[in-house]
Parts: sequence; C-alpha cells; structure tokens
Amino acid sequence: MRPHPTFFKTADLDGFDAITAALEDPRPHPTEPALRQLGHVLMTEVLDVVLGAALEDHAVTICETFVGGLHAGVQRLEREADRAREDLAQHLRDFDGSEVADVDLQEAKRRADAIDVAARALEFVRDAAAAAYADATGETWSPWRGTVRGGTRSAAQIDAQAALRAVEDRKRAGADPGDAVVAFRASPRSDAPEDARRIFDALNWAHKEWPDMSLALTGAKGGERLAKRWAQQKGVRLVLAKPDFARFGRAAPFRANDQLMALQPVCVLVLTETLGRAREAGAPEFGPALNLAEQARSRGVSCHRITPRTEAPCEAS
Repeated sequence: MRPHPTFFKTADLDGFDAITAALEDPRPHPTEPALRQLGHVLMTEVLDVVLGAALEDHAVTICETFVGGLHAGVQRLEREADRAREDLAQHLRDFDGSEVADVDLQEAKRRADAIDVAARALEFVRDAAAAAYADATGETWSPWRGTVRGGTRSAAQIDAQAALRAVEDRKRAGADPGDAVVAFRASPRSDAPEDARRIFDALNWAHKEWPDMSLALTGAKGGERLAKRWAQQKGVRLVLAKPDFARFGRAAPFRANDQLMALQPVCVLVLTETLGRAREAGAPEFGPALNLAEQARSRGVSCHRITPRTEAPCEAS
C-alpha cells in the first residue's frame, strides 16, 4: 500500500506516480512500467498463439483488432472523463460555500481525476502492445478514427478531421478582436498634416482609455490609412471591414458600417471632413462617416467627432 500523500512530496515522484498518489486512494495503483509490461506481455501472448499457426495469415487483423480494442477503451474512458468534468463544472457553478457542497465538490473532482488516471493507464497498455506488435511484425498500428495522444515513447497520431477542427479553432481565436473595439471612419480627403495630428491625438486618447483596444475601420484612403499606420506603429490589432463594391455597389461603404457596428464597439470616432487648408466652406461632409456616427448614437454607443487642435482631441456628438 502506498503511503498517504501527506507523508511525502509528489514532486519527488515520476509524473504518473505523482498523479496517482494525488488521488489519495488507499489501494495500490500499478506503476507506469508495470502497465507497459502488461501491454507487452498481452501482445506477446497473442503473437505466440497466432504466429507459426494457421491463423498467421490473419495476424495483422487479429493484432490490430486487439490494440484497437484497447484504444476503444481509452476513448470510452475519455468520454466518461469529459462527463465527469462537466459535472465538476456544474458543482463549481452551484457552489454555495456550505460543508455539504464542499464535500460534493471534492468528490466530483476526485471522480474526474480517477477517470483521467484510468484513461492514462490504459494508454500505457495500448502503446506498449502496439510497440510489441511493431517490433514483431514490422507493421505499425494506427486507429481508424479518433486521436492518439503522444507520450514519452509513442508519436502522436491525430485524426484529420480533429486536426482540421483545431486549425479552424486557432483561426477563430486569432480573429477574435477582443471586448474593446474602437470603430473609426474618416473622409478620404482627410490626409493633411493637421488631420494626421488630430487623428493620432484621438487614437492615443482611445488607447489610454482601452489599453487592449482593437481598431476597426474600412481601410479607405485618407484618414483611415493614417489610422491604420498608427495601429501598426502602436501594435494595436486591426479589424478591417472592407467595402464590397462588387456585391453592393454604391451602398458598399454603408454596408461596411453595418459590419463595424456588428463588432459592438465601445466607442466610435469619426472625422467627416479634412481639418487642413484644403477644407472648403460649405463642402459636404463624408456621408459614410456621418452614417456611422448616426448608427452609434441610435444604439447608445459613445461617439466622438475629431475636431481642430484648438479644441479637445475629440468631442462627443
């Protein structure tokens, strides 16, 4: 019987021994070498019966079915572990601090950990059986479906569909703009030095307010390209809602605004006309920027107009 974990440090043990010791089960648990020896012996017995006999022609099918059965057992235990972790998560959500809830929580954790250990133990048996099969026949076992985790002595085998899902998950994670999106639209004419200074002032203010901000814009020429340059210099994430003129024609810049608002921005910044010398009295303001400001106001999103230097970096509108 193993000593109770309080009498030794699990850090002094090998990885699997430390995990099993942490279960605090008074019953002894087989070690990793013992489990690997079991897998080796089981496959050796199968091979001794099959090879050199009438069943030798079917040795590949028999041996791979044997290893596949062990793999199916691993998968079944992993599904049980998933359900146990869901139960543990439910106990955490419902935890009210009472002694009964604490006991239930500890028991749910112990059950989840015990199933994880059982799955890991059967993995050792499976991998050792597969290695013995490979040594004896030169054949390599691989599952028809599912994923095999790589251990210290076996290469990981990954199901293609699972790999594709993982790639998509990573892509989606990489495309997450975060919770602090600042949307920006500017007139294509706003590319004067004064425009650049005031755009940078406004974006620096927003960055101070939301240090983890992402900057969402359409990438149009003028002020938005200046803002894009600022984001690249500051290392701020960029989210581009490019107008699709081929699909929406003249309405494309306004459809891009719909995409910007769908990101649920915490703030909208607009520069509807240049602040430089090229500014003409009575010149029409940039419609898409006005439209974005109107959408922000109608949805209760903080909206600020970028103003000349004699005023604040940007004023609420």
